[in-house]
Amino acid sequence: MTDKLMRAERTSGNEEDARSLGLTAQEHHRIVDLLGREPNGVELAVFSLMWSEHCSYKHSRKLLRRLPTEGAHVVMGPGENAGAVDVGDGLCVAFKVESHNHPSAVEPFQGAATGVGGIVRDVFAVGARPIALLDSLRFGELDSPRSRYLFSGAVAGIGHYGNSIGVATVGGEIYFEPAYESNCLVNAMCVGLAPRERLIRSAAAGEGNQLVLLGALTGRDGIGGASVLASAQLDVGDPSKRPSVQIGDPFEEKKLLECSLELLERGLLRSLQDLGAAGLSSSASEMASKGAVGIDLDVARVPLREQGMEAFEIMVSESQERMLCVVEPERLGHVLGVCAHWEVRATTIGEVTGSGRLRVLERGHVVGDMPVTALVDDCPLYDLAPAPPTARVYPDPPRRLPDAGSAADTLLALLASPNIASKRFAYEQYDSIVGSRTVRRPGTADAAVLMLAGDGGSGALAIAIDGNGRRVACDPYTGAIEAVLECARNLACVGAEPLGLTNCLNFGNPEKPHVAWQLERAVDGLAAACRALMVPVVGGNVSLYNESDEGPIYPTPVVGMVGRLADPALAPGIGLREPGHAIALVGPFAPALAGSELERLRGRMADGLAEVDLEAQARAIVALREAVATGGIASAHDISDGGLACALAECVLDGGIGARVELEALAATVGGEEATLFGEGAGGVLVSGPIEALQPLSETGELLWLGEAGGEALELRMGADSLSLSMSQVRAAYERGIPDRFS
Repeated sequence: MTDKLMRAERTSGNEEDARSLGLTAQEHHRIVDLLGREPNGVELAVFSLMWSEHCSYKHSRKLLRRLPTEGAHVVMGPGENAGAVDVGDGLCVAFKVESHNHPSAVEPFQGAATGVGGIVRDVFAVGARPIALLDSLRFGELDSPRSRYLFSGAVAGIGHYGNSIGVATVGGEIYFEPAYESNCLVNAMCVGLAPRERLIRSAAAGEGNQLVLLGALTGRDGIGGASVLASAQLDVGDPSKRPSVQIGDPFEEKKLLECSLELLERGLLRSLQDLGAAGLSSSASEMASKGAVGIDLDVARVPLREQGMEAFEIMVSESQERMLCVVEPERLGHVLGVCAHWEVRATTIGEVTGSGRLRVLERGHVVGDMPVTALVDDCPLYDLAPAPPTARVYPDPPRRLPDAGSAADTLLALLASPNIASKRFAYEQYDSIVGSRTVRRPGTADAAVLMLAGDGGSGALAIAIDGNGRRVACDPYTGAIEAVLECARNLACVGAEPLGLTNCLNFGNPEKPHVAWQLERAVDGLAAACRALMVPVVGGNVSLYNESDEGPIYPTPVVGMVGRLADPALAPGIGLREPGHAIALVGPFAPALAGSELERLRGRMADGLAEVDLEAQARAIVALREAVATGGIASAHDISDGGLACALAECVLDGGIGARVELEALAATVGGEEATLFGEGAGGVLVSGPIEALQPLSETGELLWLGEAGGEALELRMGADSLSLSMSQVRAAYERGIPDRFS
């Protein structure tokens, strides 16, 4: 990629060079029309990144307009570095999720680490202090050496960066499926907190104001990342991809974070922007576009880590830990003083103009001159050509479990499956309590809970991130709905009202009709669920072209949601609390084996999912949330992967108390022992507590008494049939599921 850019930079940007940089012939012609001439090499390099899928969303922007973005709590919606919602008491929560998939597939440690660094910068770029991280990860099966390498490397990278900058990693999810063997997914979510008056937007303003670059030196790492790694099919065997992975320095980021927040606290900045994909090219042009101004930028002033860098390399470098800000000339001295205090490099590299153009200078000589509107607003937007697949897209997964077998053996096999087994291997590498806000640690509740006390607010935040690519592959519309509902149920399990949603849409090549169909149906499903729950989408990310010669990944919309609860002390965990507590199933629940983890282990891929009653699901979520908020419910746990039996096992293990459950009445409505025990579907939450505390839930008409907590075993009965496993058997399967794959 660097060689192609260099060739283009030293010549005029002709059509052959444009194609080598990922632009089509038609896009090259459009650039010529917009400029009124052939672009030179610097200009072509900038256009190739600004018009890449990663920066322009040219195949998805029209589709994303279908998502609801307005709500009573929304302070910042899509278009800023991060979305923000009002949580009361003058406080706002900023949050976003983004992908770093392709870099992580090339070099998992640095790819995942810099993914964390990038999403943290997005949050403090709007003036919020990052307080929590969550991760959504996908890899191939763990019997693959490559998948074990990617998994362990990515987890280590996440832990290294988050732990070093002092932001708690409080939750997440991990799946292992064959479809992610060549293209792993590393999605990172960051949540930050700010007084409402400190929030800042990225629009440049004020002709004559100074453009100041903050942070690390600029090098050749990451060059071409946006156009190659995030906007084209990945060939992990291509050594030319390796230089496109950025190198992170979390300690530099910590200084940059504190410096930026002090500058904002003191009111010294007019605007602030993270340098992410496409580096200076995107940050400068997007700031200019939002402010309807121009920017002059001299690359010779940019502090470099490597000698002899060309102008185009400086413009497109994706070196980490850098921010761009606009400063009024009379405040420049104060800004430089704050930066010196924090030992953060600060360099004036340009100024805001009234030209409406991005001019790239080199020692005062113009080497690039482009209309800002051409770079940002006039990028071609494409209509998808969706069509349902005419043949199976994904093969059946490997068969790992026979159809015949006892219910006890099946449950143990499910608990040992890496998709369900304990993720302790990962989350014990993360600091989940730094900052002293964490009320519920990873693995102990369906949503992370963090206190607001100490920032002038009361109550707490609840945060969750969810998605299941295999179920979306079975039915893109329903699978996407299920992802939103599961996230909202997880918040309801700790008594939180959802305030806003962010998403990361991970799909294959949208130029292929069946992938375009998956993407369109999934977005429609997200939109329908958000409207039913009245949860606005405040931002997100799209990651396309996640495929290899073996085919596309499962379509994987990942949903992150933030909610608020009044009293964190009342938020229940998933574990049974006391012997004698009643156990009940609440909410509409119609489990089926189609698309379930059990069917995956048996080597079958479904071609559809049962339709979801969104109104009934929304009512059940509200009823559960209100019941939990009263404080009488001792535990609450969403039924998801592995079905009811696995959810019960998790409740037993976390609480250290056995359970005796009668499922004959449920089996009569579901139809079949296996579907009752291991079926999956939207809805269904296990709650426990004193009978009188659970009784109000029966007023919704969707409560089924199952049994009670007690003993030292998990006992499930359906009439004459029974399943009984000791706590030690259940724990061994669940805790050893992932570690045993490494031994």
